Amino acid sequence: HAQDSPLCQKSALKDPSSDLPEMPPCDFIPDKYKGMSKERMMQIRKQNCNPMTMKVTSYKTPAFIHQGHMQWLWDVDGKRYLDLFAGVATVSVGHCHPRVTEAAVDQLKRLWHTTNIYAYPPIHEYTEKLASHLPDPLKVIYLTNSGSEANDLAMLMARLHTGNYDIITFRGSYHGGSPQTMGLTSNSAYKYPIANGLGCTNTMCPDVFRGPWGGSHCRDSPVQTIRDCGCAQGHCMANDQYIGQLKETFATSVPSRIAAFFAEPIQGVGGAVQYPKNYLKEAYKLVRERGGVCIADEVQTGFGRTGGHFWGFQSHDVLPDIVTMAKGIGNGFPMGAVVTTAEIAASFGKGVHFNTFGGNPVACAVGSSVLDVIKEDGTQENSLHVGTYLMTELAKLRDKYEIIGDVRGKGLMIGVEMVKDKASRDPLPPDAMNEIFEDVKDMGVLIGKGGVYGQTFRIKPPMCITMDDANFFIAVFNKSIHDFMERR
Repeated sequence: HAQDSPLCQKSALKDPSSDLPEMPPCDFIPDKYKGMSKERMMQIRKQNCNPMTMKVTSYKTPAFIHQGHMQWLWDVDGKRYLDLFAGVATVSVGHCHPRVTEAAVDQLKRLWHTTNIYAYPPIHEYTEKLASHLPDPLKVIYLTNSGSEANDLAMLMARLHTGNYDIITFRGSYHGGSPQTMGLTSNSAYKYPIANGLGCTNTMCPDVFRGPWGGSHCRDSPVQTIRDCGCAQGHCMANDQYIGQLKETFATSVPSRIAAFFAEPIQGVGGAVQYPKNYLKEAYKLVRERGGVCIADEVQTGFGRTGGHFWGFQSHDVLPDIVTMAKGIGNGFPMGAVVTTAEIAASFGKGVHFNTFGGNPVACAVGSSVLDVIKEDGTQENSLHVGTYLMTELAKLRDKYEIIGDVRGKGLMIGVEMVKDKASRDPLPPDAMNEIFEDVKDMGVLIGKGGVYGQTFRIKPPMCITMDDANFFIAVFNKSIHDFMERR
């Protein structure tokens, strides 16, 4: 990646002209679409798909996706898009990556399905390989089909092992939508007016941009907040304040003994929120003093996405007791995992738990190939180099435009928080967010949205994107913000 390092790149930031930014070339030729009409698809979507499908559909005119290759997607009309959201941070090494596809096809020809009541090679080959990517004593794996299921299972393991019930998570977190994990998730949009997630308590998120405390060198990111900071070197007042809030939660909202503390190393749906550098280390100590186990939700941050490390928790210099993962684990194939210690895993044996599809032979073949490709293609290193460059360029746009309040993240786990103005840090309203969101899509780039108020653009692409792709997005985003400000 030497030639593609940020130091070798010319900045894409320039005054936007009336011309649309030019998309980088791609030599892949998609198949010509010959299927159902868009009108018929929408008719079926409205009549036969659960209404929730329409509720979560992005864009005024949906993107009718036909085919994918690496970082690119094509719609049914043949229009090409640069995918910077990766099916919600899920496509890790690239759409239809040839080697992952080959591994899936080879396994499909041999054995589609059997369950873990039998011993079959793929599950043993894969779990050994996955365990080799985790530090001791995190070596015992249970395979699942999704992140929600993995987190649900982690809750059960924590409660069985500790003999305690209460679990603490951050406000603004997202850990799944099952009846149990709904309690871990702290965002009203994902809540239903029914009893759910009993025993879950949400504590203040140590958000150094939007929260009450924060400064100019709190977080482990190439880009810091625009907030002033008078802290002495090596001391973080914001961290002390947020740890104080956690202690208050312990004193007022949970019993003296708890089961677990859940945290994403960087919040995903919450808007790529990062915490002060030493927060998790201090929080883990407090949790363990109260009998709890510490759980790292790596569903979005795992598998090299943060660049500097394979797992997000490693950048916090902590060792969790349980790690949950999904999304990028299978490059889009539905799978997940719970990894823990032998001691905690033994507590799970107090009953019988069975999963029909977890550890399916095809899933294991896909997961194993993904691990190989991450190493062979250097996707973790690419995440670091391209992601750092992308954040640095986005920070220039933040300094240029009043409505860009914050740029943050690590590697290719990036958030751009939009505000009415920098002084108030009030969230940019949904209609304004949607206007920019639509413009970016119309210029050929797919990104996501997140945050408690939907105020953060989420950039979490397949980890194969290039510097040219990054420059194209910067030009597109620059033009979309410039045009929005002109219209306003």
